[in-house]
Amino acid sequence: MRSDLVFGALTHVKNRYELCQLASKATRKLHKPNTRLQDTTNEVLDRFRDSVPAAGGESPVQKVELQERRAA
Repeated sequence: MRSDLVFGALTHVKNRYELCQLASKATRKLHKPNTRLQDTTNEVLDRFRDSVPAAGGESPVQKVELQERRAA
């Protein structure tokens, strides 16, 4: 069930909004023609659940935010 995938992925991501943003970007990059978008989304959430958190505790979104702050 997708809710199980979402809760599993939330162990590595701070909040649901961040998870939604990361999952949508990953789904766009990993989607293959002639496959269901739902299957690709489930695969992405499964990968988030099984992945090891990034070393240092910073997510890719946090790194981008830091770069934007430094540039301003």
